[in-house]
Amino acid sequence: MCGIAGQARAGERMADGALIRRMCARIVHRGPDDEGIYVADNIRLGMRRLAIIDVAGGQQPIFNESRQIVTVCNGEIYNFQEIRRHLELRGHRFACGSDVEAVVHLYEEHGDELLDHLRGMYALALWDEAQKRLLLAVDRMGKKPLYYHHAADGTLTFGSELKALLAVESVPRELDPSALELYLALGYVPAPRTVYREMAKLAPGHHLVWQAGKI
Repeated sequence: MCGIAGQARAGERMADGALIRRMCARIVHRGPDDEGIYVADNIRLGMRRLAIIDVAGGQQPIFNESRQIVTVCNGEIYNFQEIRRHLELRGHRFACGSDVEAVVHLYEEHGDELLDHLRGMYALALWDEAQKRLLLAVDRMGKKPLYYHHAADGTLTFGSELKALLAVESVPRELDPSALELYLALGYVPAPRTVYREMAKLAPGHHLVWQAGKI
């Protein structure tokens, strides 16, 4: 199943990986096989992995050749072999056999339009270190969930489950009564709403770009 989590902050150096480890601990049931984290000046990324493709070599986060582009992804890219063959002809060098590695190299070629080339079920987070820019995206059917909170100071916190966001003390926990009514009527809360007033769910087929505190 796997799960991802992270936080982006503008103008503030990340001290350590303690917070992202707490977030990942909340979703350990999604990925019992492995944990990977990435912490840089403005970004924390974490991943809990259920190893399926390239069990030995597909640990995440995954980087491009220069390590300026980094991604974590929950799900599966069905057409990754086709993408990989095309990108290798373009001169890209792959370090492992993971389907997720196609994402960072596609971003190098196409930017955000990489999403037009993916077939699969996924929720991904991709950090561009040179531009200090975060891309979040979910597949067209919304098979893999991704929740987020955008604070007044520009901080963006996200995760595969609301539990991951609740590991961050600064994220508000006020319930949304109208969302509860929707849950009782429909059996679920339609995206982009959640049961919490200030947390949202990225809708199917949508992507979100964060840079310098703005979405």
